[in-house]
Amino acid sequence: MIHCELNLRDGSRYRKIEMAKKNIGSNFDQFLEEEGQLFSANALALKKVIAWKIAQEMEKQQLTKTELAKRMQTSRAALNRLLDESDPSLTIATLTCAAVALGKRVEMNLT
Repeated sequence: MIHCELNLRDGSRYRKIEMAKKNIGSNFDQFLEEEGQLFSANALALKKVIAWKIAQEMEKQQLTKTELAKRMQTSRAALNRLLDESDPSLTIATLTCAAVALGKRVEMNLT
């Protein structure tokens, strides 16, 4: 086992991490897959990017949440769920609706 300890600038100990030597050198996706977390991590990362891009465009257009919700013909609560980075659930219909309301379109590719 390899023991790692992370100390913060203020001197407090953050946490101790132990990992088997076999994980050294493997890539992060392999690690997440081994831990059964690859799908969740990818979904959450994608949702964070989507929420960030929508918020960025709202700011650029100086739109409030209320104004965008009206354009989307949805509730402000539904828009809040769309902008919630920690909630990976999102439908293509909602994403497309937000894009159209912002005068944009959704483009995607699988790599």
